[in-house]
Amino acid sequence: MKGLILALVFALVEGQKQDLEPVFHMGKTYLYSYESIIGHGLPERSLAMAGLRLASKVEISRVSHSDHLVQIRSPKLEEQSGFWPIDSFTPSSKLSETIAACLSQPFKFEYTEGRVGSIFAPEDCPILCTNLVRGILNMLQITIKKSQNVYELQEAGIEGICQTRYVIQDDSKNNRATISKSKDLTDCQDKAMRNLGMAHIRPCPACPLKARNIKGTVTFTYKIKYDDSGASLMSAISDQVYQISPFNEPNGAVVMEARQELSLIGTKRPPVSPPTSPLQKQGSLRYHFSGELLQMPIPLLRIKNPDLQLTETLRQLVQNNEKGATKEASAKFLQVVQLFRVASLDQIESLWLQFVNEQPYRPWFLSAICAAGATDTFRFLKQKIHDEKLNIWEAAAILPLAFHFVTPNKKTLEIASSFLTCPQIQKVLMHRIIVYLGYGSMVNKYCAHALLCPNELLQPLHDLATEATSKGDTKDMSLALKAMGNAGELASIKRILKFLPTFSSAAASLPNRIHADAVLALRKIARKDPAKVREITLRVFMDSTLAPNVRMVACVVLFETKPALPTVSALASSLLTEPSLQVASFAYSHMKALAAGRIPQLYKLSAACNIAIKLLGSRLDRLSYRYSKVIQISDYSSQYQAGAIWRVYLMNSPSTMFPSDIITKVRGYYANTATDIIEVAFRSQSLSKLIRKQNIPFAEYDTYKTLKELGKSLLGWKELPPEDPLISAYFKVLGQEIAFVDIDKDAIQQIMMSLTGSSDWQPVVKKVLEEVQRGISGRWTVPVMVAEMRHIVPTIAGLPLELGLCAAAVAQAAADVDVKVSPPVADNFRPSQLWETKMDIHADIRPKAYFHMIAMMGINTQYLQSGFEFHAEFSANTTMKFDARINMKEKNLKIETLPCHQEVEIAAVRSEVYAISRNMEEVDFEKKSRIVPRAEIPSISGQLLQSTEGSSKPGSWKQSSILNMISKGYQQDSEEIHHNSAGRRFYTRRFCKKFESLGCSTCLSLKSQNSAFLRNTYLHKLFGEFEAKIIIKPVHTDADIDIIQLEVQAGSKAASKIIEVSSSGSKEEGETSPYEDIRAKLKKILGIDNVFTASNKTRRRTKRINREYETAGTGLWAEPSTSLLSSSSSSSAASSAASSADGKKHGSKSSSRSSSGSSASSKACSSSSSQEDHSGDRHCSGDSEYSNQQANPPVYQLLFKPADDQDTGAEILNISISSSSSSAVDENVSRAISQPKFLGDSKPPILAAVLRAIHRNKQQTGLQLVLYTDTQPKRWRIQMFGSSITGPSRWKLCADASVINYRKVSGSLKWGKDCQDYQIATQIATGKFAVYPAMQMKLEWLKVPSIIRTTASWIYSFLPGAAYVLGFSQRQQRGPSHQATLVMALTSPRTCDVVFKMPELTIYDTAISLPLPVPSHPATMSATLPSSDWKVFSQVTLSVLESLKGHCTVFQNKITTFNGVEFNYSMPANCYHVLVQDCSPELKFLVMVKRLEESADLTAINVRLASHEVDMYVSNGLVQLKINGVQAPRDLSYTSNSAASMLISSEKKGLTLKAPDYGIDKLYYDGHRLEVQVAFWMAGKTCGICGKYDAETEREYQTPSGYLAKDAASFGHSWIISEDPCAGACKLQRKLVKSEKPISFEKTAAKCFSVEPVLRCVKGCSATQTVPVSVGFHCVPADSALSLDGQPRLDQKSEDAVSSVSAHTACSCQRQCPA
Repeated sequence: MKGLILALVFALVEGQKQDLEPVFHMGKTYLYSYESIIGHGLPERSLAMAGLRLASKVEISRVSHSDHLVQIRSPKLEEQSGFWPIDSFTPSSKLSETIAACLSQPFKFEYTEGRVGSIFAPEDCPILCTNLVRGILNMLQITIKKSQNVYELQEAGIEGICQTRYVIQDDSKNNRATISKSKDLTDCQDKAMRNLGMAHIRPCPACPLKARNIKGTVTFTYKIKYDDSGASLMSAISDQVYQISPFNEPNGAVVMEARQELSLIGTKRPPVSPPTSPLQKQGSLRYHFSGELLQMPIPLLRIKNPDLQLTETLRQLVQNNEKGATKEASAKFLQVVQLFRVASLDQIESLWLQFVNEQPYRPWFLSAICAAGATDTFRFLKQKIHDEKLNIWEAAAILPLAFHFVTPNKKTLEIASSFLTCPQIQKVLMHRIIVYLGYGSMVNKYCAHALLCPNELLQPLHDLATEATSKGDTKDMSLALKAMGNAGELASIKRILKFLPTFSSAAASLPNRIHADAVLALRKIARKDPAKVREITLRVFMDSTLAPNVRMVACVVLFETKPALPTVSALASSLLTEPSLQVASFAYSHMKALAAGRIPQLYKLSAACNIAIKLLGSRLDRLSYRYSKVIQISDYSSQYQAGAIWRVYLMNSPSTMFPSDIITKVRGYYANTATDIIEVAFRSQSLSKLIRKQNIPFAEYDTYKTLKELGKSLLGWKELPPEDPLISAYFKVLGQEIAFVDIDKDAIQQIMMSLTGSSDWQPVVKKVLEEVQRGISGRWTVPVMVAEMRHIVPTIAGLPLELGLCAAAVAQAAADVDVKVSPPVADNFRPSQLWETKMDIHADIRPKAYFHMIAMMGINTQYLQSGFEFHAEFSANTTMKFDARINMKEKNLKIETLPCHQEVEIAAVRSEVYAISRNMEEVDFEKKSRIVPRAEIPSISGQLLQSTEGSSKPGSWKQSSILNMISKGYQQDSEEIHHNSAGRRFYTRRFCKKFESLGCSTCLSLKSQNSAFLRNTYLHKLFGEFEAKIIIKPVHTDADIDIIQLEVQAGSKAASKIIEVSSSGSKEEGETSPYEDIRAKLKKILGIDNVFTASNKTRRRTKRINREYETAGTGLWAEPSTSLLSSSSSSSAASSAASSADGKKHGSKSSSRSSSGSSASSKACSSSSSQEDHSGDRHCSGDSEYSNQQANPPVYQLLFKPADDQDTGAEILNISISSSSSSAVDENVSRAISQPKFLGDSKPPILAAVLRAIHRNKQQTGLQLVLYTDTQPKRWRIQMFGSSITGPSRWKLCADASVINYRKVSGSLKWGKDCQDYQIATQIATGKFAVYPAMQMKLEWLKVPSIIRTTASWIYSFLPGAAYVLGFSQRQQRGPSHQATLVMALTSPRTCDVVFKMPELTIYDTAISLPLPVPSHPATMSATLPSSDWKVFSQVTLSVLESLKGHCTVFQNKITTFNGVEFNYSMPANCYHVLVQDCSPELKFLVMVKRLEESADLTAINVRLASHEVDMYVSNGLVQLKINGVQAPRDLSYTSNSAASMLISSEKKGLTLKAPDYGIDKLYYDGHRLEVQVAFWMAGKTCGICGKYDAETEREYQTPSGYLAKDAASFGHSWIISEDPCAGACKLQRKLVKSEKPISFEKTAAKCFSVEPVLRCVKGCSATQTVPVSVGFHCVPADSALSLDGQPRLDQKSEDAVSSVSAHTACSCQRQCPA
């Protein structure tokens, strides 16, 4: 036992760990050597790098229990930029002296048990020096747990509070310990970092760490020696690595490595001298951001005197701009922005007074002031707007920029709130909108990282909402809601809910657009509290009393909260019983779009939606264009962790045929962040009023009064609320709404009045013409800072590591335009006079655009810069100097311009990356190195990070062999120039196209030198130099060109213009030669005879060509063999067009497959399908059993059968390339066809155009073009010929297009020598595809230039992927090698099949939904040949438009509503029903129908229009007509003379009434059948038995009160018009009834009353016929006092039960009415 106790004691003593926290004893000064190195580079050692090294001596002494002093002595700063080790560190003596001066005083810090507390620094010490001291003290931060050797904890440091792992190795024998600790810099609770200009970027906290493109870690190694007096820190080494991958590539990352070493040299007795000046507390170890925020990521700028520097820089900027040095001007502009940030308000005011009247300086000054975003610059703008020193347009341009770039703090927010009350802002609506929206955005940025936003910041917005509500000002309501939406704060929710009827009954009277704005205002609040917003939007969505567009907007916001599966499933379940198909369709398509997404941040939502849509089935997937949809196109690259979504929300309104609300937005995803890039929305309301005939006094007509009275008899009926025409739009950038506009009719008239003083459009044309005649002269410059984004984190050395980007753009234009119009504009000007004018224009326009972006990765402070700097620029510059003469009467246009005399750069893109090192003391001597070396670099075996003592340390840069990577995949290209030296690649290439006749050439020049040869990543491609530019340069010609002229002549003088040009200036235009002479000259000039002679010769070789073509290769765009080209350079006979239209394909050996009506039912097929069998499928066989199995072949095997040509002997142009599968019938047809015809033989040209260069020797070179047309009733044809105006050239361009008949359109394009070198033909034909009407588009080619083949092959490579993304099926099977065919078959009015066949690929899909219904009547289409080709197209167009209109029919007992719902309803005899009426406030028409008692099939109608009452009925077997009670002859047409026309005429066996101004396009009545067709702009505005014409088929049985009837009979009965039983023939009326059946309600006896009245015979009559109807009942206890007396309706009561009762439909009356 004693031994055991002794062992335990020894173990306990051994387990007690020595205190390892470093201790500094009082009375001693500890001397350390300190060195820190920061390096930036790529892992590859052969590329340029940049670095800093700081070496010094550090003295530490203890002055009290916890207070210590640290003194930095002899700091030496060295810089490096270039290729290590050739370019080594070089001392920066001046900056070293500056740093030594600020470190001359000691710093005090608290240090207890290894933890650094507060730090105290001299008062005037720069933050940079304090942070350098923090970097040293950070190495002393050690947290020891005595009971553990391996542990983790959250430890504070210079980088913040981060997760830290400790490993302690204790060598107790030697009294030494090694402590290692490491930190994951991506796992920090409170990380020290600063983001500027990135408020719009939303991080994804739940995203995995691998998705982050910035990763960092830091490790520390401590050597501790301890004894009984305590532990001493012998050395400390720290290594920090940041890996930055801009494109999220594993092998494409820039590395920043920082290394520190602190080594004990010795101790000395004298302590550190106490500070001579008082010290101020500077916080803890956490890095302090301050000074580096002033230095933008641009080349270092030393600021001494901002006032003088601003004056000088502004002058240099304007001078550079005027000289055309836009790049230098852009760089100076960014410097001006930085100088404005440090300038005081007085200095800015002084500069303003100096430059305010100098126009070139004003735009630069104001734009820089906006971009500066400082407190003083913001206050300056406020003063200038208040003092009205800026005009309206200047203020409108700078206010959005100023609010975007301003730094939100308490001072700037106070200034912003003063903007809201500024009288000058209040009186301009545009400024007021911008300021309120901008203020909301500022509040959002300020409160982005705060848990609670101060209420006083939101108070101005809340006050605006309250004031607008009290005044009923909808415009201010909308503005307040949008501003609160920009702010996005939780405190605004209560205010927003007051505008939603779901939460506030007072909001029910507000317009729907206010409700929608209120829901949209919740979007940004959802980012802070998604659960709260989810609850609100779900309630709004479920509220069926709201307008559909409000509920759809709620659906959008709901899904933006990323609901979980239970919420999504609940929403999907509600759609099963959703009464509004608009809402159901929208929500379903939204879920379907989300389910197909591939964005990782939306994976959970996509999975939830994928499950939810399976609950709904496909019912909602078949809805037509009339229903709201969500369209989404998205893509995401998992490799680069980047993607984007483009979404379009189409929200239909019941009152519109097309979307009334359209919202489109683009959202980008990058790494673990998301950004709303842009969002645009349009909203329209009652636009049909703007296009309808106006000023019709509907309210003055009798019909209006009649309908008002009628509404009293229809229980619960109310007219629709009035709607004023309105167009509104809003515009969002980066998630912030920056502007919106509401345009109504009054606003448009006000704009017209302000411009011209009249609301008529003719004075507008006159004023514009007068302004143009005065000429335009001026110079405009619009500079703008596009972006500034900065991400800053500290390094262990105490210097900030920054990823920064800033960009500026400059748009310029100089114009001098002089216009002369003759005759001058007269006072009585009419627009028709423009066709008699002559106009001379002299113009000199010089637009220019420039974009410059600077990005930096490295150390960026106001004292020094070190790292990589990326410059990218885009420039576009052109000059348009010309003289133009327009003669409208003569139909002549002539434009003259000067030729190019020198090389001009039109557009260019350049980028370059440098390793840079700059310091404040030597700004003009920057160290700048190219990334890729120009000369060979020797192999590197040493390491970058080596101490000054030369001690050996582990290398911090990983070395890897790059020889294999250099050689891998490298091939020499004969068209490229590669300079390969030391593993580098220099690429240059130039593409040029010469236009010798015009004396110029255009070139595309490409140059690049990058590091992609080391690693093929985007980052390595970016690191280097790149240049792409388009230039125009002159071409040497025999004689100099004086002028280039383009002349266009239309009309009868077109031919004379060509002859005049070709006659070398001889004046033949005035000669009166007969047309035959002109035609002969034209044919000679254009070389037409050569073209048609060559074509006719080629026709005789067509059959041989076809046989040779049969063996041609089948590769895409394959080049035919030489022998084939020699014989097929011309076009083939027109029979080829006919044969190819019959569905025969090149390369098939036999085409015996045929069918009569459907190829699907064919029993014979091709005996050999060697090409199609390439796909691996057996297509056909002689076996009858297999033929039966193939009764329904796949769609891609079906053949298109063209409609039979009725006029085979007619003239068809030779336009198509021959097909080898032409049958004998086709050959006979081609023989019958006449030879190609030149239209110029019978028609003069209608247009001639000449582009020519006139040389000094009067010689002309250039091109000419002639256009012919032939518009015969059954044929339409156009020919175009182009040729050189120089004699020897035989190069021609021939284009021909014709409508052969109403079933076929064809065209061809040929060019080359006599139009025989290259040719492309196309044909469009109608016919059948299986049994469905179809259209085929065919493209054929024999030989095309190589550039077309290359481009087509490139496009062809993307087709399989594109087809997959779009949901098409595809199949690899060979077809004709030089032919592509697209077949579209109409399988139903709303669906079609598509088959796209290419040489080696077939793409197809079936049942594709069409946006519009396409009516098809195949039987009638082929029955007769129409008299005009254009009539067919017009009939198709009209039939599509007709299908959009509402059609309601009544035939016997079958009724079809406007929405296409069919039901059976037997009308009670002699009782008028409201068939259809206008329920809008205009009350334009009423159509009533009743069944005649003598026959169940006969009906009579009564139509009320304006002051007309029209009766149509059947008497003695004939249709009779009465107008206003007067019998009218049936065979004579009747036309009204009122403001709105009405026409009644006979048609077929009945009568037709047309009143389009009233909304009735057509009403047909013949006694048995009644058809009503209303205009499409009546959608949602009708009511009656025909329905509301709103596409809501689930709500078709709406009674006049809006109650949804249970069956068709109840629905029909509700629209019966009650009559006086003594005066009228209808003896029925509606009454509430009591249920006769005993009903137990809530387990007690109850009596129940119908909610809606039921049809009953009037008092004194008994029912002779009844029909059962289903009715809802409201139940009350049996002893309740509720009775039916005086109760017309109970629709406000709850519906407790549904029961069937008998409704009376016929009555027998014994009652005698008084005389």
